[in-house]
Amino acid sequence: MRSFNTRSRVVVAASAVALLALAGCASDNGGGSTSADEAATQNLDGRGPITFAMGRNDTDKLQPVIEKWNAAHPDEQVSLMELPGEADDQRNRLEQSLQAGNDDYDVMALDVVWTAGFAANGWLQPLEGDLAIDTAPLLPATVESATYRGTLYAAPQNTNAQLLYYRTDLMPEAPANWNALTDSCQVAQENGVQDCMITQLKLYEGLTVNATQFINSWGGAVVGEDGSTPEVESPESRAGLQALVDAYQGGQIAERSIGFTEEETNLAFVGGEAMYAYNWPYMWDNAQADESAVKGNVGVAPIVGPNGAGASTLGGYNNGINVFSENKATARDFIEFIQNDENQMAFADESFPPVLASVYDDPALVAQYPYLPALKTALENAQPRPVTPFYTGVSKAVQDNTSAALNGDVTVDQATADMTAAINNAVQ
Repeated sequence: MRSFNTRSRVVVAASAVALLALAGCASDNGGGSTSADEAATQNLDGRGPITFAMGRNDTDKLQPVIEKWNAAHPDEQVSLMELPGEADDQRNRLEQSLQAGNDDYDVMALDVVWTAGFAANGWLQPLEGDLAIDTAPLLPATVESATYRGTLYAAPQNTNAQLLYYRTDLMPEAPANWNALTDSCQVAQENGVQDCMITQLKLYEGLTVNATQFINSWGGAVVGEDGSTPEVESPESRAGLQALVDAYQGGQIAERSIGFTEEETNLAFVGGEAMYAYNWPYMWDNAQADESAVKGNVGVAPIVGPNGAGASTLGGYNNGINVFSENKATARDFIEFIQNDENQMAFADESFPPVLASVYDDPALVAQYPYLPALKTALENAQPRPVTPFYTGVSKAVQDNTSAALNGDVTVDQATADMTAAINNAVQ
């Protein structure tokens, strides 16, 4: 997968629309007026045909699921509504419909970072009472990404986490922690490998992913549980950001990473130009291809922190039910159907990491995809990007100020102070 929730597009949770109040009124498609709070109490037992909206880049993974559902539910057919490929366009399309109180889309595949904002606007039906789903079989971090202020607002569909890729011909075992990784960089130099470590530090959403991974891995956080209070000036958050900045300025992380997205990282590592890389699971298949310079010499492990496995930043989709849907009971059953064993196993076969924990222990799948145990460990330690309805502004605050620190324009202390101010401004 080449992005945080899909294989081909970087997700930037951007929106030019201000947040609406939870109880804000909107016109329904019948010409009347109903509030989100009122809609949340209606049609809880509604059954009938529904629509499923998803960005077109990954609908091929869901088409077989929809076909199986439709074959078994002739009176509750699911129609696939493809959204644009670009994340910004997807979100804008959904927002415009929801702001009007429409039920154009009954179930919406939401990037994990959108879930809190949609919930705060009152657009998502809480999954409680008769609409509750069993979250026990799911990876806990995926459930956390779908939860806002203690309430589950969406059903995790698929997930993702970054992994540490390493050259087994240079390092037979993965480094035990971050210091072990940086201390081993001399091995790359001794063997004529261009870079020790590469990752995504370009000024875009990938920088938010990397910065939050370091902050979270060192025990810090970007914002508190309320989604609004900055926590980047805590000692733990500063230590994580300092580790990233020190490694970049010290050359352990390649200088050219400042211009890297996932694809540049992929090309450089598969081309044999680095000993280590952080990237998403899609790079595994590329590294094993016949044209790969590192074929047969690649290992994977969870990303690392100061004392062992680090906290990867979570990607993926959560399926939310439109609060204005007329057939919420059918919608609830469909999103639960997506989580069953057969469908989640199929996702694994498509390099679309499942949310069902048991899939990662299937011997046949592990034999086919040796990275699965490492990915499961990564997902068990993963944390969502900041769960906040103000995600766009928070992400920009992280990117801008992390970039300034990496470039040496400010100290980490100043960067986190500026980040705090920018987050406070974003949540006003």
